[in-house]
Amino acid sequence: MVPMPPITAPATLPETARRTSAPAWLVMVLVCAGQFLVVLDVSVVNVALPAMRTGLGLSELGLQWIVNAYVITFAGFMLLGGRAADLFGRKRIFVLGLALFTLASLGGGLAQQPWQLIAARTVQGVGAAVLSPATLTILTTSFPTGPARTRAIGTWTAVGAGGGAVGGLVGGVLTESLSWRWVLLINVPVGALVLAGAVLWLTESRQDAGRRLDVPGALLVTGGLALVAYGIVQTETDGWASASALLPLAAGLVVIAAFLAVEARAKAPLMPLGLFRLRSVSSANAAMVLAGAAMFSMWYFLSLYVQNVLGYRPLQAGLSFIPHSLSIVLGSKIAPRLMNRLGAKTLAITGAVISAAGMVWQGTMDVHGSYLGTILGPGILMALGAGLTATPIASIATSGADPADQGLVSGLINTSRQMGGALGLSVLSTVAASRTEANNGPQAMADGYGLAFQVGSLILLVSLVLMIVALPRRRAEAAHG
Repeated sequence: MVPMPPITAPATLPETARRTSAPAWLVMVLVCAGQFLVVLDVSVVNVALPAMRTGLGLSELGLQWIVNAYVITFAGFMLLGGRAADLFGRKRIFVLGLALFTLASLGGGLAQQPWQLIAARTVQGVGAAVLSPATLTILTTSFPTGPARTRAIGTWTAVGAGGGAVGGLVGGVLTESLSWRWVLLINVPVGALVLAGAVLWLTESRQDAGRRLDVPGALLVTGGLALVAYGIVQTETDGWASASALLPLAAGLVVIAAFLAVEARAKAPLMPLGLFRLRSVSSANAAMVLAGAAMFSMWYFLSLYVQNVLGYRPLQAGLSFIPHSLSIVLGSKIAPRLMNRLGAKTLAITGAVISAAGMVWQGTMDVHGSYLGTILGPGILMALGAGLTATPIASIATSGADPADQGLVSGLINTSRQMGGALGLSVLSTVAASRTEANNGPQAMADGYGLAFQVGSLILLVSLVLMIVALPRRRAEAAHG
């Protein structure tokens, strides 16, 4: 699934923010460019993965961490980034996050060893987590409440969705015409240009009330998630009963338990646990974790399948995913209107059913697959269903929270999606490897990728049952229409 940007912006902001002196269109260009880069880098590397593996001698485990290192740190530090922007100033945090993201992109593009690339992607994720929340809050404090702000947020959302959607095509073009390094290096000149514009034209704003940063919480949740993901992928080679798998899994669970303990006692927690007493928040986040676990890996396995099994060049692979990208954007665009007619719960269930059907179909892939029957048809179903599912789940999560918590709950739902995606990739990659460990030929790879989609469909069906049983039935709010 192409990760989508946060869907719900804070309805009200308890602060005094100075209106920027720069033209409104320039503010829009700068913050949307920053958000575009952040979302693009979730998906742009997928098509380049085979070339990265050849160029640096990456293992299957290494390939997973090229994706997961970014996603885990992005998810783990996203809420902290939003708090930091409020406390220290939106412009300052925007500049800091973009500078960190740009420098990490340069380091990744110049990497000579696998660990260097994975380290660069980790730092990129931290930069993205700092940058992304600041882009939205700069918009909400730069445009007055009403149609102008609504249009600004709509443009921001569309640009973010477009960044994820065109990632495969951009990655294919750069990998084939230049090299895999340019899927990261392209961020350097663009990031430098946006950075200069932000320093020159954005005006600082911050929240008046004093707040604290929950740095221990961010470190604990990120570390715990990384340890669990590492333990899962170790089962691929050593089995579930091995110490190399059980020790990091146990350590990860202990760290996550410590995170919950810290959050329960913190004065300004990163994730206020009291919010999960709301049925709408707890059920929607649980459903999003499972849906993200199933859907996020779609692009990863399809990219490997079309290149390693069907023999597509990187550019061909990128072009082949254009209908998928258009489908997820279409689903996201029509979801608010459909929510007004069907209700958010019904639409979320419908989207999950459509996506699960696509996954079951995709799971039949083999070494003789065709584009129309093996890539296009199931891909459109999976992507369309993903687009239809995310928006109503987010709407349900925020509909039961107080207006002052809208932004926080929106951040939580997006964090849940990214975390679910990271863990899902670890689990499904291990599942795929179970079919290829004895034979790395095209048929074995096709069988492994197909099995990953079949298991993914089962995970999505569990999410579907949870939606039916636990999600409250609410009509979409007018703000989402």
